[in-house]
Amino acid sequence: MNKVDSNLQAMEFAIGKEVEAHYFYMAMADRVDNPKMRKVFENLAEEELEHKAKLELEVMKLGRTVATEQKPGRSSEGYILSDRAGLLDMDYKDMLQLAIAKEDAAFRIYVNMAGNATGEESREMLLSLAQEEVRHKLRFEAEYDALLKEA
Repeated sequence: MNKVDSNLQAMEFAIGKEVEAHYFYMAMADRVDNPKMRKVFENLAEEELEHKAKLELEVMKLGRTVATEQKPGRSSEGYILSDRAGLLDMDYKDMLQLAIAKEDAAFRIYVNMAGNATGEESREMLLSLAQEEVRHKLRFEAEYDALLKEA
């Protein structure tokens, strides 16, 4: 497999992860009682779609077409019903811990992809996405720490 094919596969994988993250955060927003955190989850869901768009642009730069699909909808029912992590049974603390773990995993994926990127522009975009995922993780860690202090 040549470098372009592996880049394409990595980008397609990451696009799928961004869509999954969008649905995850919309499901979290539907389940959380705190209006401030609901807005945070909704904003993060939208940011994940922005990440998806950046990745799709990189795929197009590789000379490939991107399947045109509509923006994922607001409904998270399908995500919750198919989620193996048992989101329905989680309390707020558990949801924050899961979100922290998901953001950490996303960060690692983008750093690894950046190390294998064929072009400087792609590498910079992937590192930028990694940085955004770290910001998401820090946001959840701060909320988690605040929750522990309240307890």
